[in-house]
Amino acid sequence: MARKIQAIRGMNDILPDQSSVWLYLEKTVASVVKSYGYQQIRFPIVENTDLFKRGVGETTDIVEKEMYTFDDRNGESLTLRPEGTASCVRAADQAGLLFNQVQRLWYTGPMFRYERPQKGRYRQFHQIGVESFGMGTADIDAELIILSARLWKELGLLEHVELQLNTIGLASEREAYKAALVEYLTQYKGQLDEDSQRRLDTNPLRILDSKDEPTQAVLKDAPNLEDFIGEESQAHFDLLQAILKANGISYVINRRLVRGLDYYGKTVFEWVTTHLGSQATVCAGGRYDGLVEQLGGKSTPAVGFAMGIERLVLLLETLDLIPAGAKFSTDVFVISMGEAAEVASFVLAESLREGNANLVVLRHCGGGSFKNQMKKADKSEARFTIILGQDEIEQGICQVKDMLTGEQQAYSLDGVSAYINAKL
Repeated sequence: MARKIQAIRGMNDILPDQSSVWLYLEKTVASVVKSYGYQQIRFPIVENTDLFKRGVGETTDIVEKEMYTFDDRNGESLTLRPEGTASCVRAADQAGLLFNQVQRLWYTGPMFRYERPQKGRYRQFHQIGVESFGMGTADIDAELIILSARLWKELGLLEHVELQLNTIGLASEREAYKAALVEYLTQYKGQLDEDSQRRLDTNPLRILDSKDEPTQAVLKDAPNLEDFIGEESQAHFDLLQAILKANGISYVINRRLVRGLDYYGKTVFEWVTTHLGSQATVCAGGRYDGLVEQLGGKSTPAVGFAMGIERLVLLLETLDLIPAGAKFSTDVFVISMGEAAEVASFVLAESLREGNANLVVLRHCGGGSFKNQMKKADKSEARFTIILGQDEIEQGICQVKDMLTGEQQAYSLDGVSAYINAKL
């Protein structure tokens, strides 16, 4: 017997009993973002490696340790996309959608990072991203956060997540803060964890995210980023907060929140939860006004966020917030006995679907005795089973069994669709 081939570690199948939940989440997202005027964009999963080195940042963990990068037959370095923002910018700019224009875009699809698989985090994972371009004011930052809050409300998650907010200012302000932070931390380098020691020379702001207790103890007396924020950045942040408060959006200011990618500036935010253990962040984003120019385009303000589908599905399941109607179910199971009835059952099944596009009609295929077919009807958990035999064909009727009550009645072939639709 040939050896079975297994899925690659950290790259999981989404099975039928799970995919219905994914569809529910994706449809809810699509409905919410559409109501705010966002249009979907789709782009390849493979990009030129330089897109992520220049966009995400060469000193980030993603580029240094986590990317799936390979050379194609022409020797060109390609990478499976580790995140969506850089690809979205590349696609929109290449199509001429950005300069002196306003765009509201969203996307969904698989991303790839080589890291240790754990619950809610995989090597192939799926994200939904929402991005806006051409607006540099705080109102669009607020719109995106309010949009995400509406999504949580639609999913029943709003009371289970917390919005954390910060401003990391302009690039010049961050550079001044980095210099002060490095000067302070260098005195205590030996007390920092290994990753933080490495980041001291490459990406010092990420040290603020460290979960290492001795490192956090050192950071207690470190310079504060807020002391380096200028009037423009603070005014932007103040207006954002005013809009959120006016719309009843609760938040906490987290001065240690900096986000892990180089392109962020001014507004950064995360939605976090206490229901998923250490994997607390379910949605994160911020403003990235310099990224389009950094990738070769003309200067364009931008802001966006991304959320992990696996983690959101896990949260919905953990909190038992998946509606019964979101799970796949069969409405009608059609049984036929005899060749004439088998042919007629196809016509009947199609007429049921024609009468109600949302009706799930499962017609038995593969033959078998009446008893065997009824077992399969029962296993399908369909609400109704329609039975069609030679006698029914001659009389122009079918037998309809309500699997919920056990009652069985005869209905005309022309009238059965109306009866079933009225009951469901």
